[in-house]
Amino acid sequence: MLCGVPLRDLVPSSIGALVRRGADFASAEDAVQDALVIALRTWPDDPPRDPQAWLITAAWHRFIDAARSTTARRAREVADVRSRAVGADAEAPRDVAASDDALDLYFLCAHPSLSASAAVALTLRAVGGLTTRQIAAAFLVPEATMGQRISRAKRRISEVHLGERGEVATVCRVLYLVFTAGYDGDVDLAAEAIRLTRRLAGLSDDPEVHGLLALMLLHHARRGSRTDPQGRLIPLGEQDRTSWDTRLIEEGIEILVAALARDALGEYQAQAAIAALHVDAPDAASTDWVQIVEWYDELLRITDSPVVRLNRAVAVGEADGAAAGLAALALVPPHVPRRIAVEAHLRERAGERAAAADLYTLAAAAAANTAERNHLMRSVAPSAWTHLRIELDGTTAEVFVGDATEPDLTVSDLKLGADASGGVGLWVDQGSVATFANLTVTQG
Repeated sequence: MLCGVPLRDLVPSSIGALVRRGADFASAEDAVQDALVIALRTWPDDPPRDPQAWLITAAWHRFIDAARSTTARRAREVADVRSRAVGADAEAPRDVAASDDALDLYFLCAHPSLSASAAVALTLRAVGGLTTRQIAAAFLVPEATMGQRISRAKRRISEVHLGERGEVATVCRVLYLVFTAGYDGDVDLAAEAIRLTRRLAGLSDDPEVHGLLALMLLHHARRGSRTDPQGRLIPLGEQDRTSWDTRLIEEGIEILVAALARDALGEYQAQAAIAALHVDAPDAASTDWVQIVEWYDELLRITDSPVVRLNRAVAVGEADGAAAGLAALALVPPHVPRRIAVEAHLRERAGERAAAADLYTLAAAAAANTAERNHLMRSVAPSAWTHLRIELDGTTAEVFVGDATEPDLTVSDLKLGADASGGVGLWVDQGSVATFANLTVTQG
């Protein structure tokens, strides 16, 4: 924020305006960044009447200056760029053109020629205005690696014309990838995705864009209740519904209703409708599973995705019983992530405790993260595993022991093992060994 102006909101339209005038994407972004530096220095003493126009003009001058310093061939290209710019300036009123430029930039950053990871990174950089360091921290990769990823993406789309819009579904897919990446480091990617989707919804009247925004808001409303203070996952049915953000829920449902009224159903609207039914129930037992199954049927007609079939099997199991859920699960390919966990849940509901315990164990071994693995292990039948709680100097870990001969028992950042001298200890973080002094083990 500078002189009351949110600078990040001006960046996409500014880059888009320069690209529309003929600048390549990388040069346009560099010129806008240079213009922002000038703005930080001059605006406090001399604020512009029209910040957006000022930024575009300053960036365009920076681009021209940079182009003039290159070879004669480049100078001839700049002359051509100048001629095209004359027509671009007269295309539409500035506020309309700026909106079009910003919308085009969304499409450009989600171009089909880019990989999903590259599109996400470029969207956060060019549309979101995040620094390369922030994006790298959010995805837990070195800054140099992220910088190379963004540079490759810029080169790949350098020949794409800004006006060649792709499909809005591709843009929505990229924004949803940003949202599901969650949050880490100093950037809350879920909140950033909502911010960018809000802006896109203000630029486009496509009901799928509004359906995506509703979906994000309804999921985000439950965010604080998904884990306990120790970081353990809490299933939807066990979450404290009084902690849900009712303001976000109300806004999400209002946006969804308006989108559905357009009678152009898409996958994000259908997913948002399912999320709305979950948050609308006063408690887990009141969930309208029959209607949720119907919405999954609609979703399958739109996109015959194996992940949708997997989620539908869970809903069928709740609506019509475990046997029906297992029958629906039989239509899901075995390689689909979390299929084993779903089968374990349905077997448990069917009373097949031994089979469920074995499946939970297999699912835990394939879990994507520690929190999910520990949650699955807590679901294992008590007769199959011994549950131990270990406390060491205020640090608490849960251990699930299935075979006493196992050499290592991995639990979050802690594991039991032997040190170099053969002594047994509790390994913490990067392999430092703590002895059993002050260690209390209680069987749960």
